[in-house]
Amino acid sequence: MTTEQQQATAASRTIVVSRLINAPRERVWHAWTDPEHMMRWWGPQHFTAPSCRIDLRVGGSYLFCMRSPEGQDFWSTGVYREIVPHERIVYTDCFADEHGNVVPASYYGMDASYPLETLVTVQLEDVNGQTKLTIFHANQPDTPMTDGAKIGWAQSLDKLAASVE
Repeated sequence: MTTEQQQATAASRTIVVSRLINAPRERVWHAWTDPEHMMRWWGPQHFTAPSCRIDLRVGGSYLFCMRSPEGQDFWSTGVYREIVPHERIVYTDCFADEHGNVVPASYYGMDASYPLETLVTVQLEDVNGQTKLTIFHANQPDTPMTDGAKIGWAQSLDKLAASVE
């Protein structure tokens, strides 16, 4: 398989995770855009988020730290591409070091085939006073790591829901 075919295959897989949250969109939006609130829920079950910086504007960036139960830090960074208040956030997502420099997944001992950059779309919809939150995480390779990412998103959204409901 050529590199172009591998990239096309990776680009065709998108993780989709959706959750109906018993809270208004404004509160869920705040949970995504306020660093202090995000640190309460970011990461899968039993992970913590000891650091979170957000420059919420198109072209602005973020730098998040997710800490495993064993104490290993995983940093991520990206750039905001689209922001529609209370409706949608689109941003790139990359593994990073603690300074915000993009690093390959192998830096953290993960599958080296994972792309340097993926694209995340967070969609918020009002449903009778509740919020339907849907995550689209594009450019995923067809590896077990992607299945783990889907589980991680689901657990993170469980924590987000608990923090706003």
